[in-house]
Amino acid sequence: MGSCFSAESRSPLSGLPLSPHPAFDYRKKRNSRKKPGSVDFRKEEQLHRIPGRLFLNGSSGVASLYTQQGKKGTNQDAMIVWENFGSRTDTVFCGVFDGHGPYGHMVAKKVRDHLPLKLSAHSEVNISSEDVLREISLNTAGSVNSEETALISADKDSRASVDLDVTEKNPDIFKTLKESFLKAFKVMDRELRLHTNIDCFCSGTTAVTLVKQGPYLVVGNVGDSRAVLATRDKDNSLKAVQLTVDLKPNLPAEAERIRNCKGRVFALHDEPTVARVWLPNNDAPGLAMARAFGDFFLKDFGLISVPEISCRCLSEEDEFIVLATDGVKEPTWILIQNTDI
Repeated sequence: MGSCFSAESRSPLSGLPLSPHPAFDYRKKRNSRKKPGSVDFRKEEQLHRIPGRLFLNGSSGVASLYTQQGKKGTNQDAMIVWENFGSRTDTVFCGVFDGHGPYGHMVAKKVRDHLPLKLSAHSEVNISSEDVLREISLNTAGSVNSEETALISADKDSRASVDLDVTEKNPDIFKTLKESFLKAFKVMDRELRLHTNIDCFCSGTTAVTLVKQGPYLVVGNVGDSRAVLATRDKDNSLKAVQLTVDLKPNLPAEAERIRNCKGRVFALHDEPTVARVWLPNNDAPGLAMARAFGDFFLKDFGLISVPEISCRCLSEEDEFIVLATDGVKEPTWILIQNTDI
């Protein structure tokens, strides 16, 4: 939804034409013999029949879901609420995904359908985040501009976002969920890279996701979709508490990582407040986020899919959580009630 700059429409510098990246032509030729985006409807139907799994406008006793079609064409958003997640009656998974690029709607739906499965699988396997990072390091020795190299430093940032007081009181559940998020996001992005039916080279998606297990809440986020908590203050008035940070290229840590990987970060003259990610030697594509699933032509230049993770223990004052995309004319949101009060 407006996250990628159209290379044909404007130039970042007045009078300077944009030269296409050679990979654009390569991808066009490579995919000219097949039709991307074919879907295995049998697998989709099996997923959609799972009890407690919601992905269309509606509501349940736990959550409400809503998305609206705008006037720009295909709605590239996807959403999901999965109650009794991981066969636990006290657990729910929720996610909102904002696709971008030619096949962004397909990427968003692919992540919607498969990320929860991977998260559930890895939460039952004893794999530590150190093991994940060790595997990444061994697989990318000698690679300076790889996405995996950036993952290692990004995981350090992710650890800093966790509420230490909360995790110290409840170390096992938060440690398990955090490691599951890290592993699931990594495997999901790898699967997208290898997927032959969806062209994720110039398309991708954000993902703001959460697992609520009883009063415990873990949020994993890539991109600029948001999670917001509605809680009561001392006057019993509702106030909003943002649980995620918009992971955009203008953040100092994100910009530093991108530049260290030879990517470029700057805003257009007519959009001075919108920092974008550009290739080293070509003024393309102009992606307005620093982390995303897919978008593999930027993954060697600082774009990563490592989630920023936060943990929280909900209290009696906490009423509900909202997950939402940044769309105004095409909004997508999920409202999750805090039923453990």
